[in-house]
Amino acid sequence: MGARHGAVLDRLHGDGELPWGTDPARFDPAAVTATLDSMRWLYDGYFRVSAQGWENLPERNAMLVMNHSGGTSIPDVWGLAFAWYDHLGLERPLRALAHDMVFSTPLTGPLFERLGVLRASRERAQVTLGDLRHDVLVCPGGDQETWRPWTERYRVNFGGRRGYVRSALAAGVPIVPVSHAGAHDTLLVLSRGARIATLLRLPELARARVFPLHLSLPWGLGVGPLPHWPLPGSLRYHIGEPVSLPVGWVPGRTPSEELVLEMDAEVQRRVQAGLDALRAERSPRRAMIGDALERVLG
Repeated sequence: MGARHGAVLDRLHGDGELPWGTDPARFDPAAVTATLDSMRWLYDGYFRVSAQGWENLPERNAMLVMNHSGGTSIPDVWGLAFAWYDHLGLERPLRALAHDMVFSTPLTGPLFERLGVLRASRERAQVTLGDLRHDVLVCPGGDQETWRPWTERYRVNFGGRRGYVRSALAAGVPIVPVSHAGAHDTLLVLSRGARIATLLRLPELARARVFPLHLSLPWGLGVGPLPHWPLPGSLRYHIGEPVSLPVGWVPGRTPSEELVLEMDAEVQRRVQAGLDALRAERSPRRAMIGDALERVLG
């Protein structure tokens, strides 16, 4: 039987569960409020967060599925959370699913747990969606997408991960596609470094398949999935029309592989359509600079 969390985390925490991010009830609205207040200057001015399509959110909770950008610092997730609570308030909590590494230290684990972040698992998503009736955010592309090369920043890549569809079907909730642009401009990813990750045995050690190369602050040339200080810019979001459950669907039923593939393809199509729209909305100056840099790097 292989390592559940990766050999490094298994060595740190033994055979038991990682101690943080496992209980959805540990969400602390007061911690969310304090964090939003302390970071308002960052997301109101430095990043200029904007979101459109709020009218597409269903009245009840849903599974939100977003493309992932911006490296280990995840400015895309922070930006969406800021926009979400600014627009909807704490009456509708947003719970994000994250990699085990987020909860691997006493510095990050308890903090993210209080903010409502959960260790990614299908069962945990179903409980949060079905029992607590909270909205759940997932970025299926994970490390593969958040560390994709900068020239692919407007291309959706979920890496074949479709567990989110099964979780939504099991909980009986619609899937809302969320498209994001901007976080991948806070650094310049040159390569995922997949071959380096394989040579370093990262898939077995840390359940990671990337060891990226990037130009970022404060590193200059960053080697590995190092957190970075993001460059300023605009974080833009488009909330698309939800992908509804099949007519007559009974939550808890085991879906066919054909249904999972069909729904995943439709979600990706809608996320990509929103991303294409965000690309078309770039200012002429930003478009000119971006297109020129793409020609150089491509």
